Amino acid sequence: MLIASDYDGCVSPIVSRPEDAVPDPASAAALTAAAELPNTWAALVSGRARADLAALSGLGDPVTLVGSHGAEFESGFDEPLTDEKRSLLASIVTEFDAITARFPGTTVETKPASATLHVRNASDEDARAALALAVEGPASWKGVDVTHGKAVVELAVIETSKGHALDRLRDRVHAQAVLYLGDDITDEKAFAHLNLPGDVSVKVGGGATAAKFRIADTDEVAQVLAAVVELRAGFARS
Repeated sequence: MLIASDYDGCVSPIVSRPEDAVPDPASAAALTAAAELPNTWAALVSGRARADLAALSGLGDPVTLVGSHGAEFESGFDEPLTDEKRSLLASIVTEFDAITARFPGTTVETKPASATLHVRNASDEDARAALALAVEGPASWKGVDVTHGKAVVELAVIETSKGHALDRLRDRVHAQAVLYLGDDITDEKAFAHLNLPGDVSVKVGGGATAAKFRIADTDEVAQVLAAVVELRAGFARS
């Protein structure tokens, strides 16, 4: 079995400053405990750069960390970052910097293969205007992969998909069932790939979803993970 989760909004509560997102200790402990059980693997699949995910979560082996919305594994990116792609990313960052200079409370997060425009701390009017400029501008460029999320838009110069990441992890460990918890629009790609009889998809929070189940918040994420670990441990002993 593979037990996987998004980070922000699931293992860590959503916070105003992305760099302050620390994990719920109970969820972090449950993921580690799961990864130490027989025939059980655990993973975080996040939009964050993999190095940032490792630093913030404090997790690593035996928990697998996948960054950049499923595109960045421990071996790096499957799709090479050519000079042309790096130049495109630099142009995206320049455009985002120009947008944030106009709208207070907006910020840019630069990652190895993408840039994210955050508008959570801007006024509603400024947030809408900033996102509109991003969509009308660099998001429309050739070679840009667009990911919309809660109060963010991320533009990548390679293709990203949490669903493909789960497929890759499933194949790697030969998992017969996958549990995935996610809270954001980007996690819908992951839910769409959980179509085997034993798979379980869990939406955290409100909003339309393709997930089979829904829970309220990060506290309930910790409860779900702890319950699954207890069940798996009991199964291993039987």
